[in-house]
Order: sequence, then structure tokens, then C-alpha cells
Amino acid sequence: MRRFYSLAWLLALPLAFFYLLWRSRHQPEYRRHWLERLGFIATPSDKPVIWVHAVSVGETRAAEPLIRALQARHPDHAILLTHMTPTGRAPGRALFGDSVAQGYLPYDLPWLVRRFLHRAQPRLGLIMETEVWPSLFAACREHGVPLFLVNARLSEKSAQGYARLRPLVQPTLACLAGIAAQTEADAERLRQLANLPTPALPINGEGANPSPIYGGGWEGEPPIVVVGNLKFDVTPPTETAARAAELRLLFGDRFAVLVASSREGEEAWLLDALMPLDLPGLLLVIVPRHPQRFDEVARLIADRGLNCPRRSRGQAATGADRVYLGDSMGEMAAYCAASDIVIVGGSLLPFGGQNLIEASAAGKPVLLGPHTWNFEQASEDAVQSGAARRVQDVTELAPVLRELYGNAGLRERMGVAGAAFAQRHRGATERILRLIEPALGWNSPSLPPP
Repeated sequence: MRRFYSLAWLLALPLAFFYLLWRSRHQPEYRRHWLERLGFIATPSDKPVIWVHAVSVGETRAAEPLIRALQARHPDHAILLTHMTPTGRAPGRALFGDSVAQGYLPYDLPWLVRRFLHRAQPRLGLIMETEVWPSLFAACREHGVPLFLVNARLSEKSAQGYARLRPLVQPTLACLAGIAAQTEADAERLRQLANLPTPALPINGEGANPSPIYGGGWEGEPPIVVVGNLKFDVTPPTETAARAAELRLLFGDRFAVLVASSREGEEAWLLDALMPLDLPGLLLVIVPRHPQRFDEVARLIADRGLNCPRRSRGQAATGADRVYLGDSMGEMAAYCAASDIVIVGGSLLPFGGQNLIEASAAGKPVLLGPHTWNFEQASEDAVQSGAARRVQDVTELAPVLRELYGNAGLRERMGVAGAAFAQRHRGATERILRLIEPALGWNSPSLPPP
């Protein structure tokens, strides 16, 4: 099965580079570092290397507390952080500067991933969330690199898709040294997909102690440990308060409703539903998920006869402005802190929902749509704790927004509940370290050339 998979990748390789060229029309960064995508990564350091893979923006930010902890507890190791997209690479550089090496993960062909492993020489590999690469995982096992899937999540929808490829996916997961799942539901789906007969280990991670062997992967079955969500451990950047104050000056004395990480189709829907509301001082702050859509969303706003002040231009909202475009990257914590209510993007239409944890941690009332499978357990817990309200569509959103607008006490109670909810779920970093650190005691030999 893996041979057919590799053949498909080989045939698709020219298309992959054509896709990079096509994307580079709007994001020139896609034209850079192409050799890294073929495995030609720079050797990170003379120190032993801990390799962390975070495909894009969300995974990179979620990896921050884990990387900080690894740097503090293992200063004798270097960190290599890999990505698949420039939008993931940029926040990695902003977060860590030169304290980590960065690169792109190669395309998943056997000789490319072997070249990557030979050049990077990782002692340990950590794959964030739901990335499953059969050739890479098999090469890690073949060369004795302990590989862990951390902050792992698997929605019901994704599980059904992977199940159709079970002959490929099951042996791929068997190459892992361990899996740190976000929730019990994620752990159970992963267990079924990997056909593991043993139940998930408890959330404290006790007993999770994989046994490395030289040259041939790992003994036994990869343990699945339920650890919680790393995103609860993310702390706002030190400049968040200053940036939030700056944003409040740009918003003016307005009731700011943030649409955090909006997705295609949601902006038009929200503009048409919320602009007719007679709520004096309402300012709808839209922050699109993807930077390549900033100009597109600006046109959507202008097409409705609305002025569109933009964060990238440092423009302030006037008393007549009803919409503000947050076309900047790396400032979501500040947008949340500067807003009165947060609507979670990607949840009103079937995109699975974006991160609600940042808004809850900022002590803001959160409104969710029906589609939150990317943060399934966190969303349910937030609703149950009173930190969030769920609506089925924009027709339900408008009256809920009106209610919150007119009830400062309710907003305050939801905000307090959100902060407590976020604090209560911290601790995933330490639990992951408990799972992976035994593998760092293994002195692996240098990897052979590809």
C-alpha cells in the first residue's frame, strides 16, 4: 500500500511545485526554500536535536509552551521546528527568533524524508495534532528515531476519512513511540484507527514509559495518553496589553464585536445579518483566518457601501464606521483583549471552528456556531461552564448579540467563567513531557545517509 502511496506522491510532485508557484502570486514566500521541501535542510546544530513539526499557524502557536519547556529543561539540545506553509513559518520566527532552527518538512517520498533525517539528525520527533505521513513515520522507525504524535486530535469526520485508508494508516500509526491525545474521544478514535486493543492511559500520563530499542523502532504498542489541549497552556505575548490598548484607540469608544479567524462565506453572512441591527456604537471587527483573503474581505465590505478602515494602515474607526478590518498577523490575543464579545470564526459554516481558548483566556464572552469539531471537547466544556453560547445560524446570532449588548452583567459573568475555564484546563505541557522525556535518555547513533 505504501508503494502505491509513494508512486502517487512521485506523480504529484510536479503539481506540488506548480501549486507553490500559483500560491506565490499573492504570497511570494511560497517561492523560497524549495530545496528544503526536497529534504535539503540545513544541519540545525552540533547539539542533539529535538525536532518539532507544526504544519501551519495554529499548530505553531500551540507548540510554543512545549518548545519553551523543552528549551528550559534540555538546554543541551537544539530545537528544529518544521512547517508546511509560510504562514506557519512566520509566527515561528516571531515567537522564537534565532533560538530555534526552522525549515520546511520535505514532501513524503522515501528518499526525501531519509535525506531530511540524515541532515537533521533528530534524537526525537514530535508531530503536532493530526499530521500523518506514512513514508516519514516509517523512515523514523527504520532509523530508530522515536516519534510522537502530540496534542493529537481526530474528529469523527476525519476518523471516517482515515478509516477508508486503514491499510495505509494503521501501520503508519504503529511506527509511533506514543500518542498524546487531547481528549478521551480523540484517544478512542485513534485507538480504533490504530487497532490497539489496550485502552487509553489516564490523563496524568502515569505508566506511559515507552522502551526504545536500537535500529528497529519501539517494542510493543504505542501508548495513547490523554493529556488535554496544549492551547490552554499558551500565554499571551508580553506586548499583548500594549497592542490591545493601541487597538482600543483605533476602535474608539465603540462596542467591539470581534469575528476571530473568519472563513470564506462567513464575512458576507455576518455583514448582511448584523449591519441592519440598531445597536448604537456597534463596531464589527473582522479578522480573516488567512492573510491572502484580506483584500477580498475589504472588497466585500466596500461592495456593501461601507467604509473599511484597516489595521495594516493604522487607520482609526470614525463615528460613522461600522466595520473594522483586522488585516494583521500575530495579534489575535490583542484583538480578543480589545473586544467586548468574540464570535469564533469557522464555526458558523462547516469549517470545524477556530480556536476559542484565546478569547476565553482573555475573559471575553464567546459565541459559537454549530460547527466546532476542531475544538469539540473544548467547545462543549466552554458552553457547559457558561463561558460560551452556541447559536445555530446568524438568525439566532442577532438576538443573542442584542441580549449581550444590553446586559453588561451577563457579559461579565461569561468572561469570568471563560477565564476560569481556561485556567482549569492547563497542564498539557507537563503531561506531554512525562510521556516523551524517557526517549531523550536514549543515545541514538548518527543516521545513515539516504
